[in-house]
Amino acid sequence: MKGHLCKYCFEPVWRARRQLPRGAVSRPLADWLFDPGSLTRRVRGRCGGGFHVEVLRQGWRRPMLNEARRLRLRHAEHALIREVYLMCGERPWVYARTVIPRRTLRGPRRHLARLGSRPLGEVLFADPGLARDEVEVSRIEPGQLMYEPATRRSEVDPTAVWGRRSVFYLQRKPILVCEVFLPDLPVVSGE
Repeated sequence: MKGHLCKYCFEPVWRARRQLPRGAVSRPLADWLFDPGSLTRRVRGRCGGGFHVEVLRQGWRRPMLNEARRLRLRHAEHALIREVYLMCGERPWVYARTVIPRRTLRGPRRHLARLGSRPLGEVLFADPGLARDEVEVSRIEPGQLMYEPATRRSEVDPTAVWGRRSVFYLQRKPILVCEVFLPDLPVVSGE
């Protein structure tokens, strides 16, 4: 429609820790954002027995431009994109978006396309050949592409949510993992 503006057109802006203004992120939240360990393990430990993964969608699509650049994909190249919630009971604590290039799924990593409700973090951090790039973070606001799918199930409309992303390498094959911390996560909600 002529003159119609897309409600969620803008991609998040990702920054390394050293590029953040001083005090942009609270110390407790920074502890979660820059934790080098498994977020799945940390969320499971905080949640207890109610932890599970809810798959929102998975399929071959074109990544966002910033994702394609980060993974060095060609302009129109498709990748396997998986979107899930890390749930504590009925409350989504983390929205995760994973972009897996076709070349990564060849050979012994084919099983990554068939995780179902199994947490990706369990698979990644169990691999002895795992390497990880620097964590980048973004303050994701209404009007940015990831805001709506991340906050769709939130009972409140937050003014913004914080996310982190990094590229994991399994035998030098890349996987981009983005994790958005939602209002019900205790570190965000102040519980």
